[in-house]
Amino acid sequence: MELRVERDALADAVVWTARSLPARPPMQVLLGLLLEIGPDGLEISGFDYEVSSRVRLDVVSDTPGRLLVPGRLLSEIVRSLPPSPVEMRLEGTRVVLTCGPARFTLPTLPVEDYPTLPTMPETAGTLGSDVFAAAVAQVALAAGRDDTLPVLTGVRFEIEGDQLTLAATDRYRLAVRTLPWRPVDPGMSTTALVPARTLAETAKALATGPEITLALSGAGSSEGMIGFEGAGRRTTSRLLEGEFPKYRSLLPSESTAVAEIATAPLVEAVKRVALVAARNAPVRLGFSADGVVLEAGGNDDAQASEQLECGWQGSASGEPFQIAFNPQYLLDGLGAVGSDTATLSFTGPTRPAVLTGKRDGDEAAGAVAEYRYLLMPVRLSG
Repeated sequence: MELRVERDALADAVVWTARSLPARPPMQVLLGLLLEIGPDGLEISGFDYEVSSRVRLDVVSDTPGRLLVPGRLLSEIVRSLPPSPVEMRLEGTRVVLTCGPARFTLPTLPVEDYPTLPTMPETAGTLGSDVFAAAVAQVALAAGRDDTLPVLTGVRFEIEGDQLTLAATDRYRLAVRTLPWRPVDPGMSTTALVPARTLAETAKALATGPEITLALSGAGSSEGMIGFEGAGRRTTSRLLEGEFPKYRSLLPSESTAVAEIATAPLVEAVKRVALVAARNAPVRLGFSADGVVLEAGGNDDAQASEQLECGWQGSASGEPFQIAFNPQYLLDGLGAVGSDTATLSFTGPTRPAVLTGKRDGDEAAGAVAEYRYLLMPVRLSG
């Protein structure tokens, strides 16, 4: 087996595929990357029985074949190579890699022991890669990171015809985004729970192409799998099992008070005021007709406050409205809202608030691209 390939293309493909290799695999061969040369070029694959990643490259080669090489070592090597074409050839049980004046010899792993890679599920539909990547980034930040609660570490997919809704929650906040897509079956109606970490990495990696193909099989069963393909790359992942929280009941149908604030100044103010907040301490927001006052710190500690202008539609009594949030959770939402003006809707100081971007013109026109970030307040003593 012998091949010649451009250094940048090889490095990009190897680094992307190696990112999902397991740290403590049940089998040593799962630490390897599978390199296969066929009529369509070189295919590089990784698999850990949960997630598979594949990418295809154009190479110059007269000899087909397959081999398994240590993935992380190969990734470190190709990232450090000089800007010259890379040549690889198999000599016995070792791979010789040369690039300009650099030369490496790597051991191979027993390719015959490598598990069969999963096939791509049936295509469900397509959507723009940039829109999908943006939606995933907005939602995945709210997914839980506690592996003892695996259902909360996923992003829920809800497909109803030509609309795709993504939702994630860690019990303290909830992010929901609805966007249009092009299903193969216009009457398609299904749900799936996708690991958030895998989804976020995949959406970002496939954003370089014009569109993403989404494939699904067995959604809602123990054999459920989802696949994504685009920009010459393909990823499959097992779906998570379990019942996702009934999040729609958490979204209030109406609000008693609304504040509109310029997003960038609010982000900077939250960052400044939070500097004096103790670990896990909230930032307090006081709304009135005069604007919003941000405060943090206690009587015996450092204190900070800052006032900003805001549009406020509060209660008829005109009394100031006080609410407190985890500053990082608030910053996450402000960073994801994608609007110069942030709208905060309230139903009470101890009830969840909903953060959205300001909508100009007809609200119905923007419904298919709606993003809502629900944030639980922190109860204040006294």
